[in-house]
Amino acid sequence: MPPTWREHLVDEGDGTMRIKAHGMMKVDARMVTDAQHMQQHADDRGPEQLVNTASLPGIVGEAWAMADWHYGYGFPIGGVVATDVDAGELGGAISPGGVGFDINCGVRFLALEATKDDIPNLRKLAGRIAGRVPAGGSGKGGVDITASNLQEILHHGAEATVDLGYGQHDDLATIESRGRLETEEAAISKRAMERGMKSLGTLGSGNHFLELQTVSDVVDEATAKQWGLFEDQVVAMIHSGSRGLGHQVCTDHVRQLEASYAKDGDRWVNEQWGYELPDRQLAAAPIHSREGMAYLDSMNAAANFAFANRSVLAHRLRTVLRLEMGVDGEATTLYDVAHNIAKIETHNVHGRQCNCVVHRKGATRAFDAGHQELASRFTTSGQPVIVPGDMGNGSWIMAGPNQGPNQAFGSSCHGAGRALSRAQAKKTIDGKALKRELEASGIRIHASTPNVLSEEAPSAYKDVDDVIRLTAQAGLARPVAKMNPLAVIKG
Repeated sequence: MPPTWREHLVDEGDGTMRIKAHGMMKVDARMVTDAQHMQQHADDRGPEQLVNTASLPGIVGEAWAMADWHYGYGFPIGGVVATDVDAGELGGAISPGGVGFDINCGVRFLALEATKDDIPNLRKLAGRIAGRVPAGGSGKGGVDITASNLQEILHHGAEATVDLGYGQHDDLATIESRGRLETEEAAISKRAMERGMKSLGTLGSGNHFLELQTVSDVVDEATAKQWGLFEDQVVAMIHSGSRGLGHQVCTDHVRQLEASYAKDGDRWVNEQWGYELPDRQLAAAPIHSREGMAYLDSMNAAANFAFANRSVLAHRLRTVLRLEMGVDGEATTLYDVAHNIAKIETHNVHGRQCNCVVHRKGATRAFDAGHQELASRFTTSGQPVIVPGDMGNGSWIMAGPNQGPNQAFGSSCHGAGRALSRAQAKKTIDGKALKRELEASGIRIHASTPNVLSEEAPSAYKDVDDVIRLTAQAGLARPVAKMNPLAVIKG
């Protein structure tokens, strides 16, 4: 028997498919996909999770899965769900599972006024970057900070690291929300604080990376010119998040919320709020409840740490680039965007204005040209949308729509998306052989273990070009330029 959701699947013909509401679903679900793309997905768990998210109390619009969706914790990676802040007495739900454990995992994109020919020695440069930018799961190698410094970072984000001498004031205007989300208490656990004290300025492991890249194809000349991008240009992507601090914040709140739900037949029930959910991993609280506000405040603090972390990582990269390339190594931040976040935003939903809690898990914001939150340089182009692919086949930068918000709460894909689980990739891909193959093609690779390379192999990911095609077809964002990797630093 096929999964129930397939019986309710309708091709919209616009780069999306709709799963009509059934069972516990309060709204329809939408997937950015087409028949060809769907044929490549043997794992139905991601769409099943998407269906589950459509049961969240206070949900509005539709539950979305971006083209890079895959199975996650509670929500699918690539999931976008909005709930009404003003629904009921305590507002719609906020769910830690809709953000994920790596709070504000995101990407910073930096551009140089240089080409590959301006790099004196790529091998030496890549080695120096690997030596200066700590990678791996331990968190070792972070910059020295005091408890007071950490408190400033939790409250003020990237601005606090600039004040500490890491980063530039000019960066702030080109970071989502200027690198700071509002937090009153920043009341995170002692264990979260301990993990944050040692890990500021570290990449982490798994899919986190620092890449030097070259712009290989410009497909939107006008936008690329406006952003200062040109073919053969050297650029950099830094993909990292809130490290152990954010993971601990999520863990603390997930444990507390999940403990408040009890199994009742085929659903999980919280009697205090009258919530019924099909999966305990969706555990949620009303946004205006004590638990909901505590999570939002702590999540914002962890997000501020992530913005600060990428600021320090960018500072470390810039230091090496200047030492190795001189004036050619000056790097300017084009944009820095969050991938795992819940934010209160105003959207038009079925003809009415709604204050929404927009959960983006493995999805990036993609605001349209003219949106009031964007810096002035993006008011005619739309927001830069940074889409890492894989270390063999390249990455993309897109832009939000030219006119008006997109239909997915101003959201877009955040990467290629996994095609193989980490366990499957480790079993089937030889990391050492992959490194030899990539370096033979001219890509410098620095990774702590062959297992990391196996897990992050190009064949473990979807075709990023196909993801970009579907995203553009659905009108969520438009492609601007593709980048190819030069040097890859992974944990």
